[in-house]
Amino acid sequence: MSFVVGLTGGIGSGKSTVADIFADLGARVVDTDVIAHELTGSQGAAIPEIAEVFGHSVLRAEGGLDRAAMRRLVFSDPSARSRLQAILHPMIRRESEARCLSASGAPYVLLVVPLLLESGGYRQRVDRILVVDCDEGVQVTRVMARSGLTDEEVRAIMTTQASRAERLAAADDVLENTQGRENLRARIDTLHQRYLELAGARHNANILNADR
Repeated sequence: MSFVVGLTGGIGSGKSTVADIFADLGARVVDTDVIAHELTGSQGAAIPEIAEVFGHSVLRAEGGLDRAAMRRLVFSDPSARSRLQAILHPMIRRESEARCLSASGAPYVLLVVPLLLESGGYRQRVDRILVVDCDEGVQVTRVMARSGLTDEEVRAIMTTQASRAERLAAADDVLENTQGRENLRARIDTLHQRYLELAGARHNANILNADR
């Protein structure tokens, strides 16, 4: 099994930007959000069950999940969130595990899981937790700018996630992200070198154990 760094952070913290830089440096990125979008696309494996449970009102004309419609349903009916998660989470877990296992050619895996701390099982699958952190006001501003959601809607999403304090308490490494991509690069370079060292130590230990 590859050395796995779990990357997490609140909505709007900049996880995708951070993951892109790690990918440029050679890490294998496995992003559970990307997997979720694949599963809920027009030909996604989760669509038949979603349609069965929620009906076609939450689907777009071409057959993919209508995220705005599902968001409205989840906020009006709290049980809808757990029903959707019961469909998606096992599928996402299986696919992300398969992608981590197939990453043997990369020095280590960056497993991007927005709800890493909320999904306790994930913590057993990562060797280190990296939290992308920023002020909550920055999160709200970023999400409003990119998605068109209102302040109230963004903050409603944030209430469903672990708090900033909870993420920071669980972190092995913290990457503060308020000053842009160039500011991030040097600090990610340092983390990348550290992860290469840790992954190398894991690899060497595995070889020694195999020889015994």
